[in-house]
Amino acid sequence: MAFFAKLKESLKGVKERWSGGIASLFTGEPFDPAFWEELEERLIAGDVGIALSERIVGDMKSEAKKRGVSTKAGLKDVFVSMISDRLSAVEGMGQPFVCASACASAAAPPLVLLMVGVNGSGKTTSAGKLAMQFLRQGKKVVLAAADTFRAAATEQLQIWGERAGVRVVAQKQGSDSAAVAFDAWQAARASSADLLIVDTAGRLHAKHNLMEELQKIYRVLEREAGPDRIRVVLVLDAVTGQNGIAQAMTFNKILPLSAVILAKYDNTAKGGIVLSIACDLKIPIRYIGLGEGMEDLSPFDPREFALALMDDGAVGGEGR
Repeated sequence: MAFFAKLKESLKGVKERWSGGIASLFTGEPFDPAFWEELEERLIAGDVGIALSERIVGDMKSEAKKRGVSTKAGLKDVFVSMISDRLSAVEGMGQPFVCASACASAAAPPLVLLMVGVNGSGKTTSAGKLAMQFLRQGKKVVLAAADTFRAAATEQLQIWGERAGVRVVAQKQGSDSAAVAFDAWQAARASSADLLIVDTAGRLHAKHNLMEELQKIYRVLEREAGPDRIRVVLVLDAVTGQNGIAQAMTFNKILPLSAVILAKYDNTAKGGIVLSIACDLKIPIRYIGLGEGMEDLSPFDPREFALALMDDGAVGGEGR
């Protein structure tokens, strides 16, 4: 599978930088108490979080005893299964957005993706990539340049729109971002679009006034489209590590987050943010970014992620 090959290649750097590599612990010799301490330390150092790291290690001990595993190499399968199962247990994990119900009737409202996040997280690029992917599925897409604070953001989105042949609804810099969202909704509805993707300005999650403005955009779209047609998508820069968890918690308090897009994962030194978001916050990671190309934004696959993180070159025989 293309995603697994790309993920495996991209995670080489992650494995090498993640505190010397989690995978390097799972060698052939029997494990001892020091192994569990080292595993927990590397999980914590990799931004998994203290409490979650303790739970993972505790569950692994129980599962190893249950299965009668006595070697570190044998624990590798236990670890992969546990990581995969924990991620898969979150509703919506790895599932791409679907606008089929809106497409079934010309009278049905478009699906709205409201892209949120802090400055530099990759919102605009992710919005453009999603638009291109839906276009390839034969869907009609409208983009809204609701980041009216940064002129470069509008220009960047317009470049994506020109490249894809997608209408971009924009106003001059400094305009009311909620008004842009409203105009874009009207344009999407009038053109019987399947999907409206709304790019918003980067919000410092600690700035109350900026977050209030984001709520205003959501209220406008909720009033027009209805809450069932809106998906609030938090774009996180994976490099931020545990700070990304704080961002997600804050955004989730003011808006009902539907999903996370984890951008720039191939550049992160710590891979544990995936587990923290899923297991602690119960927010599904629907897409993962592994590069700058359009194809580098892919639906997140928990099993393939766990395999790629631990891969030593021998996983290819497992039907991947």
